[in-house]
Amino acid sequence: MLEVKTNTIQLRMDDNNLKFSFGKGDTEWNWTSEYRPKMECKEGTVYFDEALEIHHELVQNGIGKGIRSSFAGFEIEGKKVPYAFETYAWIEECTEDIFFEWIPICEEGLTVEKVFWPGELELEEKRKDWYTLLNMQQGVMIPNDWETELTDIPFDGYFETAGGYMPWFSQFKEHNGYIAICTTPWNAGYQAEHPENGPYTHVGVRFEPSLGKMEYKRVVRYTLIEDGDYNDACKIYRDYVREQGNFCTLNEKASRVASVDNLIGCSFIHKGIKTFVQPESDFFDPENPDKNNNLTPFAVRTKEMKELHELGAGKLYLHLDGWAEPGYDNKHPDYTPACEEAGGWKAMKELSDTMKEQGDLFGIHDQYRDYYFAAESFDEDYACRLTDGTIPTHKRWAGGKQSYLCATQAPHYVKRNFQELEKNNIQLDGAYLDVFTCNEGDECDNPRHRMTRKECYDYRARCFDYLMSKGILPSSEEVSDWSARSLVFCHYAPYDFMLRKPGSPKHGIPVPLFNLVYHDCIIEPWMMEKIDDTEDYMLYALLNGGAPYLIRDGAYPNFDGSFDGNVKMHIKEDIERCKVVAELHKKVAKCEMVHHEMVDGDPQVQRTTFADGTKVTVDFRQQTYTIESVA
Repeated sequence: MLEVKTNTIQLRMDDNNLKFSFGKGDTEWNWTSEYRPKMECKEGTVYFDEALEIHHELVQNGIGKGIRSSFAGFEIEGKKVPYAFETYAWIEECTEDIFFEWIPICEEGLTVEKVFWPGELELEEKRKDWYTLLNMQQGVMIPNDWETELTDIPFDGYFETAGGYMPWFSQFKEHNGYIAICTTPWNAGYQAEHPENGPYTHVGVRFEPSLGKMEYKRVVRYTLIEDGDYNDACKIYRDYVREQGNFCTLNEKASRVASVDNLIGCSFIHKGIKTFVQPESDFFDPENPDKNNNLTPFAVRTKEMKELHELGAGKLYLHLDGWAEPGYDNKHPDYTPACEEAGGWKAMKELSDTMKEQGDLFGIHDQYRDYYFAAESFDEDYACRLTDGTIPTHKRWAGGKQSYLCATQAPHYVKRNFQELEKNNIQLDGAYLDVFTCNEGDECDNPRHRMTRKECYDYRARCFDYLMSKGILPSSEEVSDWSARSLVFCHYAPYDFMLRKPGSPKHGIPVPLFNLVYHDCIIEPWMMEKIDDTEDYMLYALLNGGAPYLIRDGAYPNFDGSFDGNVKMHIKEDIERCKVVAELHKKVAKCEMVHHEMVDGDPQVQRTTFADGTKVTVDFRQQTYTIESVA
């Protein structure tokens, strides 16, 4: 047994089975009994303890103490290969944080696909006050006695996607817990297991290669929490983001583009102009051809916006799909001109001008990841190429066959296309660059524009920053940690159950983990549908201090949370509901969400508190809410 201690923290490794434990005070965390450190490789599963040479040493330096282990040489099908790596687990003396580092030394002889290290921690008792926090979309808390099995996690739990808005997870034994932050999240993710009715939840991290190699050090930082809860975990992460220089509030963004303030308090409208589903698309319906294509003139949308104001809808933001000649999700990135059948540039300008005259905001849907074969400028040489030389393709969306545009090219196309909009006097308040903050980053092994996943996120951020430089507020599909510095608003940042069929069992208790970190940084529109007498999404909009969707007409049926079974109010009632949410949003949009709680321990009664003292309490059982404001 190897052991180091610093102040109140102890860290141990059993050199017989390579398992770690660590703790503070009376609370100790141990790797699970079933866990065995391993790498999944092209050649098969390789366990750390199968290394032909293993060496451990205690390390002490100017910043802390730790345990370094070296693993070298593996036997694969009777042949020795020189693959080697190190692990280093250490305690930082000044912070008492514990770091686990996996470090590649020699990558010859094995093609690593996944590294499962550090291990999952024991959380084995069937207790509701023992729980796990996952950043699965807005956030979920899974008590150890939760009745529903955790099934598929979006994007397989890949960090920086809808499956992991932020690259951390956390677990608590009553009031003592930890937060595990992956400080190198670009090629990493988590996997979690919670069986029906518990009695345990396990969650662990995995590391994957970049352009076929592990290449760089991978790190997870554990911070131990005494006498705290999930609020403390979120605030620890908020402080971490500030330390990294990636924290940027709406106030800071408004100092760059004043119209950020105009967006606050809007009711959001999602409408389209042209839909054209290619026969080869997975969404094409050969049995009902009339459903594949539709067209609404710009003039109709202009009339609708005027009518909404006559009904007293207040300030609006219109997100317009399918505004260009090819139709929604077609021929990107070659998307201009404005749809001629719908009235062309002239009618689109009239819509834009009308929005401004009414004091509203106007924005468009756009796309710089999906790279359609039908695009005039399509060139396979600029599509993302894998390390084996292949180019991924599919035909899921309306535009049919596509690959993925290498993000090194995206900023150039954004500049080209938005200059064309400017030439035609289309004054935009916002622009939605689809999927950038929902899907994982891409990699490209074309030597002419080789790109890592980390670099991909940087190129996506450049697209957002270009829009901001032109006074256009950037948006994307969901939210993601890497984009918080640049993004002003999003399509939504929902709880995961909202994107499943209504009535589906929840994977845990919905908790606003993302908003406890980033509420004052990004504007989030929220679904407002009333599903039935026991589920009204308006309550979640209020609890999160978000903006309301007045109308949300998705481009694809029964997709992205737009289900046929969702109950819709009459427009006048919808407007009144949105006014309540919009008024709260005006008050708290720029406020930190300082606290969230289950009132008297009841998950059916939740309360959020904002930095200005505003408290929102919702009772999901009674379907009621109260808003307390400080005078």
